[in-house]
Amino acid sequence: MSSITGQFLIQRPRFNHVFLQNNSFHIPKRVQFSVLPQSSYIPFPLSSFSQFRGSKFLECKCASEKVSESFERDPGQEFEPEPNQIVKQKKASIVDILKQSNSILPHVVLASTIMALVYPPSFTWFTSRYYAPALGFLMFAVGVNSSEKDFIEAFKRPDAIFTGYVGQFVVKPLLGYIFGIIAVTVFGLPTPLGAGIMLVSCVSGAQLSNYATFLTDPPLAPLSIVMTSLSTATAVFVTPMLSLLLIGKRLPVDVVGMVSSILQIVIAPITAGLLLNRLFPRLCEAMRPFLPPLSVLDTACCVGAPLAININSVLSPFGLTVSLLIVAFHLSAFIAGYFLSGSLFHKAPDVKALQRTLSFETGMQSSLLALALANRFFQDPLVSVPPAISLEESIKMEYLLLFITVNKLVTILCNLYSIFSKFLLLYCDHVIDGLRSGHDLGKEKRIMGE
Repeated sequence: MSSITGQFLIQRPRFNHVFLQNNSFHIPKRVQFSVLPQSSYIPFPLSSFSQFRGSKFLECKCASEKVSESFERDPGQEFEPEPNQIVKQKKASIVDILKQSNSILPHVVLASTIMALVYPPSFTWFTSRYYAPALGFLMFAVGVNSSEKDFIEAFKRPDAIFTGYVGQFVVKPLLGYIFGIIAVTVFGLPTPLGAGIMLVSCVSGAQLSNYATFLTDPPLAPLSIVMTSLSTATAVFVTPMLSLLLIGKRLPVDVVGMVSSILQIVIAPITAGLLLNRLFPRLCEAMRPFLPPLSVLDTACCVGAPLAININSVLSPFGLTVSLLIVAFHLSAFIAGYFLSGSLFHKAPDVKALQRTLSFETGMQSSLLALALANRFFQDPLVSVPPAISLEESIKMEYLLLFITVNKLVTILCNLYSIFSKFLLLYCDHVIDGLRSGHDLGKEKRIMGE
């Protein structure tokens, strides 16, 4: 049935497409009215059952009112999942919990630090011979979650690799020299302590920075691994030169030991992870949920053990002052790496992720290597105090400070810098205006005097 008035021919809608909700009729989007080609379709809602009496009503409504072209979806027709789908979701939640266990890493690091301070024997069993396998396991986890293409893409960014290298062996040694001088001249600490701070700045990057990058920005983890491996490989030549330049003593580095360390900690685990991911993808898929909690426990041991073993150095008379200087030293390096990369790669699409990666590379040093060099080549035991404290503080700062609040921290610093710059410009303008007004006043006095 239909009604024709003028040029409009509107077909009566079917009642099975109209449903009642809150004492009102609504028409879903799928309902359409067939009209003649000369007319135009104007959809509208039906307000009540009493108004719905025929096509004549529809015609009047179309001609007299402007109504919305959209229909609200009926909440009563929302899709409800089947019971078997809900069961699957509950089973998957256990896997999700395992995968998201990295989120509790800062809390675990804090707990391991407190445990090492309160009860050092809880971590003293984790000696230096376990340190290399522990770092190797972290690199293996990175390899399982990466592919060969990721490392190929990393080598296509030589500018970022070079910037990370400059941060390791130019920016960090300059900061180390400055803080070493401050420790001796400003705080009156013994000269060997200042030499120990400088020694920390001369060594290569730490492998834990690769794992930190993997947690924050997984696509850039291969780039971080390449930068750390390059700095470690060239440290056999660069570290002796930097130590001679800053400290005045040439420290020979074991070339064979350095190459062996790179093979054991970096290359072999990552290669094993990549091959396993390539040859046995199902096995890797089954392993991935268990790697995050194991990595968290691994990292907790790597954090608590150095503090527990070197507790005497931390609690020494100079321990608090040296700790504050080491914290300021590493914090300055983190911030310098962040801003340096931001100024150089501000047009990169992944600039924020690249800033975090280069910040980790600049801020974290292989304090374990510095501690070994201090114990082997320096007779004064005070030289080993800063590397021992740095081994603990740099890890804590990375996982507790930058892993959680790097964006907030940098935002605050940027805002403070912006406020300071504006204040400085206003002050300079005020001084210049004062000088100009004084100059003009002097001119007026000379004119009046003449």
